[in-house]
Amino acid sequence: MSMSDEEDLTPEKVEAVQQDLTSSMNPPTWKWFLLSGFLGLVVIWGAIAWGYQIRMGLGVAGINLPVMWGFYIVSFVFWVGLSHSGTMVSAILRLTKAEWRRPILRGAEAMTVFAIMVAGTFPLIHLGRPWKLLYFLPIPNQRGLWPNFRSPLLWDIMAITVYIIGSSLFLYLGMLPDLAIVRDRSSGWRKKLYSMLAMGWRGTAHEWRVFARASTLMAVLIIPVAVSVHSIVSWDFAMTLVPGWHSTIFAPYFVIGAIFSGVAAVITLMVIIRKAFHLEAYLRPIHFDNMGKILLTVSLLWSYFYFAEILTTWYGHKPIEWEVFIFTGEKYCFLLGLMVLGNSFITIPALCFKRIRRSVPAMLLISLFVNVGMFIERFLIIVPILSHRNVPFIWGDYRPTWVEVSIMVAAFAGFALLYTLFAKFFPIVSINDMLEGEHFKSEARLGRAKLKTIITDE
Repeated sequence: MSMSDEEDLTPEKVEAVQQDLTSSMNPPTWKWFLLSGFLGLVVIWGAIAWGYQIRMGLGVAGINLPVMWGFYIVSFVFWVGLSHSGTMVSAILRLTKAEWRRPILRGAEAMTVFAIMVAGTFPLIHLGRPWKLLYFLPIPNQRGLWPNFRSPLLWDIMAITVYIIGSSLFLYLGMLPDLAIVRDRSSGWRKKLYSMLAMGWRGTAHEWRVFARASTLMAVLIIPVAVSVHSIVSWDFAMTLVPGWHSTIFAPYFVIGAIFSGVAAVITLMVIIRKAFHLEAYLRPIHFDNMGKILLTVSLLWSYFYFAEILTTWYGHKPIEWEVFIFTGEKYCFLLGLMVLGNSFITIPALCFKRIRRSVPAMLLISLFVNVGMFIERFLIIVPILSHRNVPFIWGDYRPTWVEVSIMVAAFAGFALLYTLFAKFFPIVSINDMLEGEHFKSEARLGRAKLKTIITDE
């Protein structure tokens, strides 16, 4: 179906939109089972690797003294970063009432929830003895012990818990009208499931008023929560006295980096959703153009913060920090160059051209470059600084083992599996938002037509 601006919002068009946007929920094909089965096997392999680590101890990972944080914490920071932009982009676009936002919001909000779920598993994996997690939680226990509230690790637990609850509510609230639509189009066990999830939604005027107020309120509240979460993650590093970490710029630098990687991930998912569910009529080049402009803006901000950090280190020339800086540049020069290419030198010039921003394959390639660059950036923040501390006799090296790589790959597979299952059971593009947009278009055309008639009559 074509989403033409010349068509009025007729009952036939409403039905066609609903049919298009629920097509992903049709009975699964063998391709869907094959993809889900493959992703499930990768997740199971990662669970086996984690079980092996629990049985044998953290010695089977590449973590050592002084590099006590390896791929697990790199992945944790990366996934928390991915989770930010989905909710923030959705909330900001809702508050600014950008009309082009409508087909993007649901996919971005779902990305937030699944990414933060994946991120939350890595501190547990890194703990080595997951049954000790209880001692991180601020709850009374029989030994009379309480966590150290000055510890940034406790801040992580509390921030992630608040964020996963808030982002889940934000996603669920926006889905209520769609759940009612799917309920009325379903039968059998699906109808019972969606009836329960829709919570008796009937689409009355009072319900729509409450829905609009609640959506605006959640959009306002979720933005400071998202900013605070990645600020707290940055303080895991900045609150220490380790050279290269103890910096006041880390919180805004991490927040910008999170938005940067998150926007790129949203673009990647837009391309996949568009191709997999044949939504070319809804996810059009203009959406990639606008998301490309956002990515360009955030890339410029990230480049500025990175330049400011390098400049102050170079100009200050503090011996300890300069030693770490030189070590990173010498030993990890290839990764450093790849990061700067992917995040700045390729992304910024390319996104200046409208033709590239409107090219779906080009935007996919650029978004993948950015996410590879941002994963490398998290690695370069953690590993080189820990392996080259200020005391030479504890210098060391870090090489990830098959256990860490298996768990990291399983995390990507787990995220993809959750997203695949979500798209099969729920509309991946908001039906309500798309119909609302078409309704506003019809009203705008009617208003212009009336105005033209009045002027002509006069």
